[in-house]
Amino acid sequence: MTELAINSASDMQAFGAALAQSAQPHDLLLLKGDLGAGKTTLTQGFGRALGIKRPVKSPTFTLVREYREGKLPLFHMDFYRLEGDDLASIDLNDYLAEEGVVIIEWPQVIQADLPSNFLELVLTRVDDSWDSTKRLLELVPHGQRAAAWAENACRLYQEKQ
Repeated sequence: MTELAINSASDMQAFGAALAQSAQPHDLLLLKGDLGAGKTTLTQGFGRALGIKRPVKSPTFTLVREYREGKLPLFHMDFYRLEGDDLASIDLNDYLAEEGVVIIEWPQVIQADLPSNFLELVLTRVDDSWDSTKRLLELVPHGQRAAAWAENACRLYQEKQ
C-alpha cells in the first residue's frame, strides 16, 4: 500500500494521467471515496492522457460511458445508483475482456464479483472545508500486475512534480 498527498484538482488529474501512461489492456481500476472526493477528476486526467478528446463525464446516471478513441479504450463505470439486478443490464465480463481499461467508481456493490487482479484507490478529503482540494490517495494493489501499475504510476507522477 502506498499513500500520496494530492493538493489540487490539477494534481489529481496529473496522477490520473500517470496511471494512464502505465496502463495496459485489461487493467481494472476501482475508485472509492465520498461524493466529491475526486474520482471523476482523476478519470478525466486518465482519459486526456489516453488521447480522448471529448469531455470525460461522470457516468452516474448512465452507469457506463465508453471512450474508444484513445490509445486504449476506456470504460468508465459508476455504480453509486446501482440497485438490485441493475448489474444484469451491464455485461461486466465483456468489458473486462476488451483490450481496454475499466475504471469503476463505487465498486463496493460488485467487488465480490470482480477478478482478483485490480488496483484499488481510496480517495479521502484531508480537511472538511467545502472548497479544499487536498486529498490523501491510498493505492491498494491486488495482484502482481496491479502492484507494478501502482509503482509505475507513482514514479511517473513524482517525476513530473
